[in-house]
Amino acid sequence: MIMQEKQVTLMSVQQEDRLEFKQKLKTAFTDAVIKEFGQYHGKPIPSDEDIESSFDEENMVLYHILSNGNPVGGAVLQINEETQHHELEWFFIDSGNHNQGIGLAAWQAIEAAYPATKVWQTGTPYFEKRNVHFYLNKCGFHITEFYNRYHPDTHFPADLRDYNLTDLYEYEYFIFEKVMKK
Repeated sequence: MIMQEKQVTLMSVQQEDRLEFKQKLKTAFTDAVIKEFGQYHGKPIPSDEDIESSFDEENMVLYHILSNGNPVGGAVLQINEETQHHELEWFFIDSGNHNQGIGLAAWQAIEAAYPATKVWQTGTPYFEKRNVHFYLNKCGFHITEFYNRYHPDTHFPADLRDYNLTDLYEYEYFIFEKVMKK
């Protein structure tokens, strides 16, 4: 079998494209939650408020991920030019384009776009084994923290001891870092 090389590029998301971009992001994340926990999983993950507030934070950059010129995903980055410590806030590949090397090629394009980066940071839910594998084994990140009911993220005021397992998916997650330069 001959594998066709895919050209993966980044294209800035324009203001008029944000609504469609947000919907694709929500679909990608919701599909993963449904796959793990079933059709009913409570409130939408991520919420419109979480997405929109991240889009409007200072130093945010939104990209469409294109494969051979076709949109297949997206990335939302927080770029700190002063410290060169950047965050990958949201990263998704549409489910119909998984297992084709597009995610890794997109991540490599992001790294190439920011060559002065010292540290990248991101997070992913504990149940997302595909993502954990991707960040650890493909992209070279390391786990630096695991938030869970025994070690809650202080940004979430909820008492997690009272939550059932299907409620915890949004509060149990890994933080990853990739040190590029010291």
